[in-house]
Amino acid sequence: MWGWLALAVGAEVTATLSLRASNGFSRLLPSLVTVAGYGTAFWALSQALTRGMALGVAYGVWAAVGVALVAVIGALFLGESLSWVQAGGIVLVICGVLALELGGNTSHA
Repeated sequence: MWGWLALAVGAEVTATLSLRASNGFSRLLPSLVTVAGYGTAFWALSQALTRGMALGVAYGVWAAVGVALVAVIGALFLGESLSWVQAGGIVLVICGVLALELGGNTSHA
């Protein structure tokens, strides 16, 4: 199920970067990649859920990793800014998702 979630994240990040390149859906190829990417992302996310992944964990990981990757790619390759405060916010989001994952593994005696 984690492989499906990784596919969902990769497709979502690809779609988001293509959305920027589509220039308001005025460019055909990036627009098609955007639509296909988001479709693939939701399909792959549904596959992870079907295979037993908890909804909160799946959506949290999907959102947090997607946001982090888009922000880092934007800063490294697209000339976008990423301040220390923004980077700290990304770390906090990732920590929150880890808390969701680790908190779900406790058993009640």
